[in-house]
Amino acid sequence: MTDYADLARSVIDATKYMALGTADASGHPWVSPVWFATVDRRNFHWVSGHETRHSRNLEGRHEVAIAIYSPPSAAGTAGAVYISGTAKELTGTELQEGIEIFGRLSRTNAGRDWKLAHVQPPSPHRLYRATAVEYSILVRDADSESGRGVDHRMAVTL
Repeated sequence: MTDYADLARSVIDATKYMALGTADASGHPWVSPVWFATVDRRNFHWVSGHETRHSRNLEGRHEVAIAIYSPPSAAGTAGAVYISGTAKELTGTELQEGIEIFGRLSRTNAGRDWKLAHVQPPSPHRLYRATAVEYSILVRDADSESGRGVDHRMAVTL
C-alpha cells in the first residue's frame, strides 16, 4: 500500500520552489513561484519584495494555496503536494526566528546568507511565512488501491 504521507514529505523535502496562490481583497487570484525554506513541513518561509503583488495581497487576505511539485522524469509522473493555509509578513520575535531558519537554509541551498537587515526597512524585502492547515496529494487514475479510476486529490496528514 502506498504511504501517501511519505510521498508528500519526500516531495516537500526534495523541492525548493512552491507556487504560492494569493488573492487581493476583491478575490482576484495571483500565483507566484517563490523559493521556500521549511524545517517542519508546516511553516514555509520565503523572502519577497514588499511591493510585489502577492505580498500586497497578503496585507488584505491571509488565506493562501500552495502547490509544491517535483519535476517529472516522464509525463504524468510528477509528485505534487497541495496545501491550504494562511500567510503573513513576519515581525518582532517571529521575524527573528524566521530569518534564522530562512538564512540558514538559504545559505546551505542557495548560497545566500539572509540576515535581519535584509528584510527590514529600508530594504525592499520582507520575510513571510505560510502555515499549512490542510495537505493533499494528487493520486493518478492508475491507482488501483483506491479504485476510483480518475485523478483525484487525497487528504494526507503530515
